[in-house]
Amino acid sequence: MDKLLSPKETMTKLLGSMSQLGASDLHVKSGYAPYYRVAGHLRRVEMPSIPNSAFIEEMLAEMIPAGRRPEFDARGSLDFSAASTGSTDRFRVNLFRSMGDTHAAIRRVQSKIPTFEELHLPPVYRDSIASSLEGLILVSGVTGSGKSSTLAAMLQHLNEIRSMHIITVEDPVEYVFQPKKSIISQREIGIDMPDYAEALRFVVRQDPDCILIGEMRDKETMLAALQSAETGHLVLGSIHCSDAQQTFSRILEFFPRAEHAFIRATLANSLSAILCQRLLPGIDSNSRFPATEVLLNNAVVKDKILHEQDEDIPAIIAQSREEGMRTFTDSLCELIESEVVHYDTAMEHAPSREALSSMVKGIKTASHSILTRLRAPK
Repeated sequence: MDKLLSPKETMTKLLGSMSQLGASDLHVKSGYAPYYRVAGHLRRVEMPSIPNSAFIEEMLAEMIPAGRRPEFDARGSLDFSAASTGSTDRFRVNLFRSMGDTHAAIRRVQSKIPTFEELHLPPVYRDSIASSLEGLILVSGVTGSGKSSTLAAMLQHLNEIRSMHIITVEDPVEYVFQPKKSIISQREIGIDMPDYAEALRFVVRQDPDCILIGEMRDKETMLAALQSAETGHLVLGSIHCSDAQQTFSRILEFFPRAEHAFIRATLANSLSAILCQRLLPGIDSNSRFPATEVLLNNAVVKDKILHEQDEDIPAIIAQSREEGMRTFTDSLCELIESEVVHYDTAMEHAPSREALSSMVKGIKTASHSILTRLRAPK
């Protein structure tokens, strides 16, 4: 783009190019040329810099939901989702002020809901959702780890195999689901209700079988999720944590110490699984693959939760591979062995470099031993 087009034409062109380039995010900042994020890396768009905040606000004017502009003016930040005439995808937009200027971070949400296979997720993800009729399943990870896509794949799988009433509470709505075997009500913060707490206060009166909570980020939301799971509903949600052990710490941080025993008892009874993930750049520079850690609730895990022995969780996961649990080290080793992620990349993301190195060497030694026996003369 040699010259700057009108604000509307500029936005249409930028959004339309995201799908072609495989970009996950678009950053628009006053005084900068736009940037795409492709396979985890920022790439500058070859076009003139955005001149000022007024230009950005005009770029986004038609995307902002009716009646929500005053919220941005009052708070300096606004989350919403939108479609564009220049793309078949949807977009999750965060409009925010920085040093008095207006900036925007725009994430592309593909119109096609991904499958477990397309997300390169292990079979336990499908199994955990298929076998759960009630309880709490948490997808955990840092920003940009693919939590929303994973939840979408899980919800779509339920939609295909069960007759349920599914209610989602999202900020904002990203993937749009079409009914298959289930009926689905998708509710968006700021449009359908003011906040998570208000939405979840009445959700059990709406006859749900499954409740999806886009993000658990405060006491009221977490408590509603736990109570819904304990009363026989299947609850899916995301939480911003790096691993299973930290997820317990994060949940408890929402509550005063005096309530921890009650929350632990509720968690022990209602938790089904914690599925943690981190996205790693692949050998192919345009691809990313998830490293995963999976904790499934069983009698041992329940006992550890009740007795405040969260530090034993990593060891339990490592000792319970036969049940479908897996450590990040297991997952990283698989990615190396599958030759989809570089060894050095896996090492950068390993919880313990020594443990990963030993596991890879052990597999190589075992493979060499098997090949030697096969080649030996009989």
